[in-house]
Amino acid sequence: MIDLPVIPATQVARKPDWLRVKLPVGKEYAHVRGLVDTHKLHTICESGNCPNMGECWGAGTATFMILGNICTRSCSFCAVATGRPLAVDMDEPSRVANSVKLMQVKHCVITSVDRDDLKDGGSIIWAETINAIRRESPGTTLETLLPDFKGNWDNLKRVTDVAPEVVSHNLETVRRLTREVRIQAKYDRSLECLSKISEAGLRTKSGIMLGLGETEDEVIEAMDDLLQAGVHILTLGQYLQPTRNHHPVLDWITPDTFKMYKEVGLEKGFKYVESGPLVRSSYHAEKHLFEM
Repeated sequence: MIDLPVIPATQVARKPDWLRVKLPVGKEYAHVRGLVDTHKLHTICESGNCPNMGECWGAGTATFMILGNICTRSCSFCAVATGRPLAVDMDEPSRVANSVKLMQVKHCVITSVDRDDLKDGGSIIWAETINAIRRESPGTTLETLLPDFKGNWDNLKRVTDVAPEVVSHNLETVRRLTREVRIQAKYDRSLECLSKISEAGLRTKSGIMLGLGETEDEVIEAMDDLLQAGVHILTLGQYLQPTRNHHPVLDWITPDTFKMYKEVGLEKGFKYVESGPLVRSSYHAEKHLFEM
């Protein structure tokens, strides 16, 4: 393994050139853009200003966030509002399913805020949303990016029992930084969550952000922990600070370093590794269906 340097963010006045993206173009993107605007549909791709939106929409992939837009947790990397969430919208599963159908989504990624205020952690809405999409769009494949349900594995089982094609839970960062970056989360609880998903016989996926101050050895350790938990698919991307109030970017990770991590991950045994500055959890999500 080659020890490649990272660039401390304090040495660069602006984002490096490799983080610049082209404006979305293409016939498929324009078609989906028109549907979203006409029907006032909501996707996390758009609200999160994802740099890969054009590429993903062109490939027939879109990401939806359920259970509201207020999270019960206050992770220092995340731009989602923290506070007391609104009541659960029992009509949400049918609305999301209708959006998927209208957009003609081939591969649908679903994520959610944490709902630690709910006894079921939101798992009932999770399962009903998956089932509603399957009724409306039986040809659409599904990936679910799940919370840890505070370690209530009965709630997790409610979602894994409906067997989405890919089930993901992000580790987000290395062990040392977890308490600082994911304030109410636990590193080992996330690993246990992933182990439960893998033990259910499902295609299991996780992601890590880089540039938060982690070392190369810590990233490799996290890879080993994820493999031990039964994870098949790994994503690695550059952390970008949403606002001045969030955790700062401490390092700009170079494309060569991301390439090195991908090679290391594949050598260690991951079935698929997406590793690059602009990679996000759902990047190339449709391709992860077949890498098992």
